[in-house]
Amino acid sequence: MENLLLLGLLGLGFWFWIDSMNAKERAVAAAIRACREIDVQLLDQTVALESMKPARNRQGHLVWRRIYGFEYSKRGIERRHGRAILRGRVLEQVQVDRDDGTTIEQYE
Repeated sequence: MENLLLLGLLGLGFWFWIDSMNAKERAVAAAIRACREIDVQLLDQTVALESMKPARNRQGHLVWRRIYGFEYSKRGIERRHGRAILRGRVLEQVQVDRDDGTTIEQYE
């Protein structure tokens, strides 16, 4: 019985790891697309998980809402911050900090 519980926990951990890697790939793709649209350079070519909490999707199912942060630069000198927000597997929005405020692209 203990082995079955341990195997279930390992399976759950593996599923969570795979789900997190897929979410990060989606966030990286969203950051690259957002940077390309405003003609800036995505720094470090990656994103970092800033926040993760449970939320409900449009169907009412419980999913993870993840906020990934990324940095970009216009001239390679200053660093600016942006965020890609996913609700489950769906890209919810991308936020890009600019001089005149934060630009928000809503996707959901």
